[in-house]
This record gives sequence, C-alpha cells and structure tokens, in this order.
Amino acid sequence: MNAFLHQLALGAPLFALILTGYLLMRVGRWPTAMSQHLTRFVFSVGLPAMLFRMMSDLSHLPPVDSRLLIAFFGACLGIFALGRLLSSRLFGLDGIGQTVFGIGCIFSNNVMLGLPLAKAYLGDQAIPSVALVLVFNALILWTLISVSVEWYRHGHLSLKGLRDTLKGVLRNPIILSILAGTAFGLSGAALPEVIDSPLHMLGQTGMPLALVALGMSLAEYDLRDQWRVSAIIAVLKLVILPLAILGLARLIGLPRMETMVIVLLGSIGLGANVFLMARQFKAVEGGIAGALIVSTVCSAVTTPLLLAITAHGFGIAGR
Repeated sequence: MNAFLHQLALGAPLFALILTGYLLMRVGRWPTAMSQHLTRFVFSVGLPAMLFRMMSDLSHLPPVDSRLLIAFFGACLGIFALGRLLSSRLFGLDGIGQTVFGIGCIFSNNVMLGLPLAKAYLGDQAIPSVALVLVFNALILWTLISVSVEWYRHGHLSLKGLRDTLKGVLRNPIILSILAGTAFGLSGAALPEVIDSPLHMLGQTGMPLALVALGMSLAEYDLRDQWRVSAIIAVLKLVILPLAILGLARLIGLPRMETMVIVLLGSIGLGANVFLMARQFKAVEGGIAGALIVSTVCSAVTTPLLLAITAHGFGIAGR
C-alpha cells in the first residue's frame, strides 16, 4: 500500500502541470498559437539541451550488464512493429500515423517517472542500469522515429532517398543534440561550467514545459473521439511491452537487477515526448494525448504488479 501511495505521489506533479496547461487554455483563454509556439520551443530547444547534456556524460556511466539493451530494445522494436501493424489494420493510419502509434506503444516517461520509481522500488544500485537505458533510449528510439517518418515520406530504395532520409534525420534538433552530445562524451572532456550551467537550466525546462504543452493541447480535443486508439496503445505499453521485455531478459539469462530495471522502465506510463512528436507531425494527437493520461494513471497499479511477477520469477518475494 505504501508503494502504491508513493507512486501516486510521484505522478501528482505530472497531473498538476498538465492541468495548468489545460486551465490556461480553457479558463485563461490563451490563444491556440501559444500552445503551438510552446511545443516548438520544447521540441527545438528544451529537449535538445537536456539530451545533449545527458549524452555528454556517456563515457562516465558505470559498468552494467550491457545485455539489458538487447532485452529492452529487442522487445521495443518488436512491439513497435506490432503497433504499426495494428494501427494500419484497425485504424487505417498512414506511415507517419503508424510510426507515431508504434512509438507510443514503447516510449516510456523514463526521466520523470523511471528514475524516481527505480530508486524507490530497487534502491540506488538500480541507477546505473537506468542511466544506460536512458542514453540509448534517446539514441535508438528517436533515430527510429525520424528514419521511419523520413523513409515513409520518400518511399523508395534509391540513393537520393537514402540521402534525403539522412539529411532529414541530421536536421532534426533532437537527433543533432544526441549525436553531438555522444561525440563530446566520448572525448572524455567535461563541459565548461559556462556551457554546462545554461544547458542544465534549459534542459530542466524541457519536460515540465512539455507537460504544460500537453495540457494546453488537451483543451483542443475531445478525447472520446480516439478512445479506442488510446486504449490499445495503453494495453500494448503497460502489459505487452513489459512482458516481452521480461521474456527476452529471462531467455538470455539477464541478472535480477538489470531485469527488474528494464521491466520497470517498460511498464511505466507513456512519455510526453511522444505527444510532442504527434503534434510535430500532426498525427494521432488525440489518441496519444489520451494514452499518455490513461497509461500514467493505470501504471500506478500495473508497474508494482509486474515488478512482483518479475521478482517472483527469481524466487524472491518483494524487494
């Protein structure tokens, strides 16, 4: 019961920020353009600053069993493909819509919920594994998003198509920040304080403002119009993905701690980043907005349950 209440408390700031954005639009009567401009700032400045700073610490991450990446991202890629297939068959979405739907089934709120929940449930020893997933989560999943969308737009296997795809990826501020941060991190150098401090301050605005932008945009939609989309994304995200992660982790013999960490990260609510992407590409916005709220609320129950199942599989009751 204490763990359940603790998780509810961790989710409260999310809902407070979302509600703030919603009230600004509904009660404050802010113009729609404010929501659009805020989304653009978050996508082009706030999140890139956070990701560059995160990736610049790549060489300083403590060692963990790197096979956790195989289990976590192997399951993510499989569920991404399943999500694309279901979105095409059930809802007739185009390539961009399929990408947004698929990424909604696998992209967790790892920064705002993953880190505190991992520390609460598994202790400080879980943090190195979480950090490794966070770094590669940004690199692999954001690259997957951009490549998938650009590939759909060009639609053919030609040198020009490949070149245009690469150019489109490299123009994405999210991808640019990841690649630049990785290159800097591998150099072993430390960011000068005069650069690190502003990046830190800008990066801190990314996720909170993303949630405010979400709330502002929620005021524009009747979420009931896409409730089926939201429900299917939530089921794939909260149930199918973590079970797939658990299955792969046990198959390759991953240790208990790494397994618990990636199951936890796979089981938590959808990240607000996906809504920003949906807004950017103007695809499945209402469905993603609903899935973000539904998955965040429901994960308060599903995450502890899945952790208990995982621990039981290792013959351990509780922590």
